[in-house]
Amino acid sequence: AGGTASGKTTVCNLIISQLHDQRVVLVNQDSFYRSLTPEQLKNVKEYNFDHPDAFNTELLLSCMETLKRGEAVTTPNYDFKTHQSVGPGSKVNPADIVILEGILVLHDERVRDLLNMKIFVDTDSDLRLARRIKRDTVERGRDVQNVLDQYAKFVKPSFDEFILPSKKYADIIIPRGGDNEVAIDLIVQHIHTKLGQHDLCKIYPNLFVFFSTFQVVEYGLGHLPFTEKQIITPTGSIYPGVVFCKRLCGVSVIRSGESMENALRACCKGIKIGKILIHGERNDGRQLIYEKLPSDISSRHVLLLDPVLASGNSAVEAVSLLLSKGVPESNIIFLNLIAAPQGIHVICKKFPKLKVITSEIDETLDDDLRVIPGMGEFADRYFGTD
Repeated sequence: AGGTASGKTTVCNLIISQLHDQRVVLVNQDSFYRSLTPEQLKNVKEYNFDHPDAFNTELLLSCMETLKRGEAVTTPNYDFKTHQSVGPGSKVNPADIVILEGILVLHDERVRDLLNMKIFVDTDSDLRLARRIKRDTVERGRDVQNVLDQYAKFVKPSFDEFILPSKKYADIIIPRGGDNEVAIDLIVQHIHTKLGQHDLCKIYPNLFVFFSTFQVVEYGLGHLPFTEKQIITPTGSIYPGVVFCKRLCGVSVIRSGESMENALRACCKGIKIGKILIHGERNDGRQLIYEKLPSDISSRHVLLLDPVLASGNSAVEAVSLLLSKGVPESNIIFLNLIAAPQGIHVICKKFPKLKVITSEIDETLDDDLRVIPGMGEFADRYFGTD
């Protein structure tokens, strides 16, 4: 939050640019301005756009709650020249980090309760006025006198009454906005700590926790070696892109691992996928029953697919098979959705060069070596079997 033209958007963009490998979406409170009625449009100069009532806060709350549940939403598109919501709106996909930006996002208690971190951008009022004049005249087609009249009549009084008092609810206050590099760096470090620093990650450098079941495969691909390449886009522009290693394959641990194959194929068209079937025995022993792997697997990077890592015994059996086929340990990436600490200890200790990528580390295992709280038999849930 912060006053008009305080540099909120600049701060948001700087934070987003530093969160390189995290999925971030930005939601602007301005999108939730109420469309003006014909009567209000006739007297638009008498309308206070800086008052809380100017925003559809109920719709904003609904959208934010939906995003927090991991579901996509459609936010309105607001036209500042016509003062109307136009078009079908903009789709916002769920993300690991949702940034909500606007002058009054800290004013309403219900909105504040949704936020994990509350930031107020504090910038000198004269500088904010100068920026607002430049923005409104250049971007919104208004004349200087109109901007000054609106500022004196509505913007400053509303700032003093609604926006400035909300500063007391902020966890962090950033003086000077986007120029305050130290504050922005600290915020980014805090976000990284909250999202990605599980205690086990400090112990095992080959463990990566990516808090999104939606993009585990994509995140795993990001750990593959690549070379830089200039790409010519359809518009004829040159873009500095990258090319992943060409020799890649997936290996799924039957049956639950097969649930991840479609996601891998969606990212890598035509990718070769091998199969491994491992049978559990008493005392949690494991026996290899079946394997069908590419004949040249020893020269490939392997994405090993198994959504649940429990005791780690099946994973050890699968990795050991790949190693026996000549696959270098450093060429194996184990993609996983839910892991137990016991399994992580087993796999990361035994194979320190292998990378383990999971989206969640649950509490422990029960007496039957099932993950707690877990989700039961993953394959049965996915395929609808009993």
